[in-house]
Amino acid sequence: MKFANPMFLVLVAAVPLAGLFWAFLRARREKSLDRLVAPSLRHRLMPASVNLWGLQAWLILAGLFLCLFAASRPQWGKTTERTVERSRNVVVAIDVSRSMLAEDVRPNRLERAKADVADLIDSLEGDRCALVAFRRTGVVICPLTTDHGYLRSALEQLTPESAPRGETDLGSAIRASLEALDPAADDHNAIIMISDGGDLRGEAIANAELAKKRGVPIFTVGIGDPRHGATLPSEDGRGVQKFNGEVVKVKLEESALKAIADASHGRYVPLATAGTAETTLGAIYRRFLRQVAAKEQNEEAERAAERYQTFLVPGICLLLAGAMLSKGRFGKRDRHA
Repeated sequence: MKFANPMFLVLVAAVPLAGLFWAFLRARREKSLDRLVAPSLRHRLMPASVNLWGLQAWLILAGLFLCLFAASRPQWGKTTERTVERSRNVVVAIDVSRSMLAEDVRPNRLERAKADVADLIDSLEGDRCALVAFRRTGVVICPLTTDHGYLRSALEQLTPESAPRGETDLGSAIRASLEALDPAADDHNAIIMISDGGDLRGEAIANAELAKKRGVPIFTVGIGDPRHGATLPSEDGRGVQKFNGEVVKVKLEESALKAIADASHGRYVPLATAGTAETTLGAIYRRFLRQVAAKEQNEEAERAAERYQTFLVPGICLLLAGAMLSKGRFGKRDRHA
């Protein structure tokens, strides 16, 4: 046996102590009366209902004992509980290539993406989410889960080293995201891809069309400045990155992201460089992904069986019995008055 509210056991232990103390005071009072009044005369003077006072006290003490024991919520055995939940599955794929270190958004594109994904997590409620990092290939960092604390921890650890080095392959990111989803629930699935774009290498369009066939829309989110671009920090952390003596600048390339969204029946959303309440991922999720059908999931969970009713019902009955005796006693006192 275990207790969900064990602190009430202290009060439970206090009830018999209170009963013993009351019995001690009662016995002492009886002795005092015996010295002052003859027993025959005392029984003649005292109403019969007063003799029920002791029974009433014990009924109340027993009732309090059982009710307080019930309040400690004793549990033993197991019970199976079935719950029905409506949920969606979403995979968030984040570009962790070096171009995401550009600082045209603060503090940089990758950190801004991570901050917005954290905002998205706050909007998930009961929905499951997975995390994919991609550069040359996509890597599942966190599988589908409703454990948002674990998801946040995985998100915080994302760096450019979270995926293999190489040129960004959006097709590989889509493939890894699709593999993280259950094909049996594709009408409840969606993908969010956050990137600064890039060439349509590999099988990006083909994989986006496969997502469309499976009924999985891809919501692409472009991050960065599409007009002026921004410099990158050098790999050694000293100054900016250069190639053949020229400073390297990277722009947001929207065409690739728009093409993927169109091919999958998703939507392209540019993430504003300044950031507003309407362009956070949480807002995007509430506005667009909530259109994805919710799946009813039957889940069974075993837990300890609550047994407080076994003690609560007789406890209340004893308290009511004690109250009824009290009411009768007062009634008789009124007649003697």
